Amino acid sequence: MTSVLGCWRYPVKSAAAQAVLTLQLTSDGVVGDRVWAAIADDATVVSAKHPRKGGRLLEVLASYDDTTGAVTVTIPGQGARSAGDKQLDLALSEWLGRSVALTDVVPEGLRLHRLWPGEAGMLPEWVNDAQAGDEVLTEVAGAARGRFVDYGPLHVVTTGRLARLESELGHPVNPVRFRPNLLLDLPDDPVAGQRLRVGDVELTIDQLASRCVIPSLPQAGVAGADSHILKELARHHREPVGDRGMAAVFGCYANVLRPGAITRGDEVSLA
Repeated sequence: MTSVLGCWRYPVKSAAAQAVLTLQLTSDGVVGDRVWAAIADDATVVSAKHPRKGGRLLEVLASYDDTTGAVTVTIPGQGARSAGDKQLDLALSEWLGRSVALTDVVPEGLRLHRLWPGEAGMLPEWVNDAQAGDEVLTEVAGAARGRFVDYGPLHVVTTGRLARLESELGHPVNPVRFRPNLLLDLPDDPVAGQRLRVGDVELTIDQLASRCVIPSLPQAGVAGADSHILKELARHHREPVGDRGMAAVFGCYANVLRPGAITRGDEVSLA
């Protein structure tokens, strides 16, 4: 039986994953997912997509309470503090080496600093004027949904695509490196437009997920840096993303047609 093998959410953008038994989904995505983010002095959201500016967030733990909606944050070597606590802002600024403040209010026109990977094959075709290794400022398209998601409301990876990558690399890969919400036991990523029923929830696949530098970085609960992942994605996982052009992809984004709950072990069926 095809089933759900993993459920994760990320209460603070670019902070470590929170593994859960059940995810509650609305039409806008996962409850408690990317509901807070660190905002820098230049009004950009701090993201691990630029490792020097935000990579250390991947080592910070964040937990969402389903009953109260409260988010607690734990910086390595420190005690847990509540999101919204000014002392947490000071501690997080010290941890990141730059002045930041956590917020749960998504501003209009949100942007982030991004470092394109050094592997040329990791550049999407629609980035016409960029070079490998460039630093750029890009819009956060998914912020229109009222949370700090980069694009779609739900991110899915599959065991089939993961097994293919592991075979190419010759070693296991923790799926959390790709920061998914769901790990589904499917032979490959579903195609755009395909519908899935997962437990009581119905999803439709939007598009494949083009990848950034984050899967190669060290993260809490994940083994250290692995630059080989990007090399393999650039070499063997370039595919068309809608009508935008080719990009190195892994996993896919999905929209929620029928909200509800998804629990590990739920059956998955494809339409």
